Parts: sequence; C-alpha cells; structure tokens
Amino acid sequence: MFSRPYTIDTLLAIMQRLRDPQQGCPWDQKQHWQSIVPHTIEEAYELADAIEQALAEDDFSQVRLELGDLLFQVVFYAQFAKEQARFEFSDVIEGICEKLIRRHPHVFAEQSFADEAAIGRNWEQLKAEERASKKLTSNSVLADVPLALPALSRAQKLQKRCAHVGFDWPCVEPVLDKIQEELEEVQQALAAGDRQNLAEEIGDLLFSCVNLARVTQFDAEDLLRQANQKFTQRFQAVEQLAALSGKSLEQMSLEEMDLLWDKVKENYKN
Repeated sequence: MFSRPYTIDTLLAIMQRLRDPQQGCPWDQKQHWQSIVPHTIEEAYELADAIEQALAEDDFSQVRLELGDLLFQVVFYAQFAKEQARFEFSDVIEGICEKLIRRHPHVFAEQSFADEAAIGRNWEQLKAEERASKKLTSNSVLADVPLALPALSRAQKLQKRCAHVGFDWPCVEPVLDKIQEELEEVQQALAAGDRQNLAEEIGDLLFSCVNLARVTQFDAEDLLRQANQKFTQRFQAVEQLAALSGKSLEQMSLEEMDLLWDKVKENYKN
C-alpha cells in the first residue's frame, strides 16, 4: 500500500488509515485529544533522554527514531482536528512558518538590531503582542504559562516572564542571599516541628534555587536531570562494588556504603 521513499504525506496517510472506522487499528480508533496528551509528554522526555545519550556516545540513531515518535504525536492531533473539521496538518505548518517569519524580522524582513540583546527584546515584545491577541481571562504576563509544565520548568518560565517586565534580581549575589535566607527558614520550620510551614519553606527554597539557575543562564530542569543521571550512575557503581565484595547494600552499614560512595566519587574525578 505504501512505497518508499516515505514522505510526510505517507505519514499522514498512515495516520488516516489507522483511524479508519472500518479498517483501522482498534487502539488508534478509540483515542481522543486528552488520551494522547500523556503519550506526547512521554515522547518528549524520551527524546530528551535520547539526545543526552547520543551526545555521550556519539550515536544519534535513537534520536532519529524518537523524533519520529514525537512527530507522530503532532500528526495524531492533526488527524483529530481534520475529522472534526477544525483544521488540517497543512494549517499547522502554515501557523508555525508564519510565526517564525514574523518573530525573525532580522532574518526575513531586513530589519536590523544593535545586538543579540535587542533581538531578544524584540522577540519578547512580539510574544507579548501574540499573548495580547489571545482570548485570555487575565492580562497578566503569567496568564498563559502552562500549568502542565514540569514544576521546575514552570518556575523558571514564571521567573523569566517577570524578569522581562523588570521584576528581577540585578545580579547573582542577592539570589545567593535569598537562598541562604530560605534555607534558614527551612531550618526554623524544622526546629519548630511545623510540617505545613516546612513544606512551604522547602518549596520557597526550591523556587530560589531555580532563580539561581536562571540568573546564571542555566535551565533548572536540565540541571536536575543531569544531577539525577549522575546520581544514578554513581549509585549503580556503588551497587557493583558491593557485589564485588560479596555483599548486597542491605547487608552493609551506612558507614560501609559511605566508604564505597566516596570511592566512586574519587574514581569519577580521576
């Protein structure tokens, strides 16, 4: 039915066949807008993992596959829209092309800016105008920051939005002071045994740490993902050392495990 070379039109035709009421796939037939969202989020994270692995191993074959999986999610949503006579895949292409051209006047409209900072300010101004044209229930600069974003990413986006209207730290030093202040408030809540206040203060501390990542021009979500991966690698190395000694971690004291952890950390430094 389908022959090479495959194109985007092939993918669209495959999607339409999968959703065909008579000849399609039962699983694909019963899907709807909401049911696909968790899969879309999962595919985005799988792509992020594949990119990290590809950069570490210089092998991008998995990235190619994960990009295809993510593209399929877009095609799935476009099929829903087509069936409901809302829009088609070509309209999605039209929309993103129009947006990219509009947001890059220094590339496509021969408009010049003094430096990269000026380009960034124009970009944010255009995005603000786009937000103003949306039917939002609030005119707040934070009104359309997605609630479904991972908490670290949403915190950083909220902070970034506020920074664009001037509500920001002037440099990194007061951010560090704020982290120290929040840490002291965590310690006070611990000493008081107030769990409700403790939860709030830990949240404030995390939010301040996100601010540190943002002000120093890092992505908080990416930093924590890297830290998770580093911890995973090191803990698995501890498990391997324990196995070589003839013990499981459950059979070891905390002091013994700490010694193995220190050994693993030293090996990573070398």
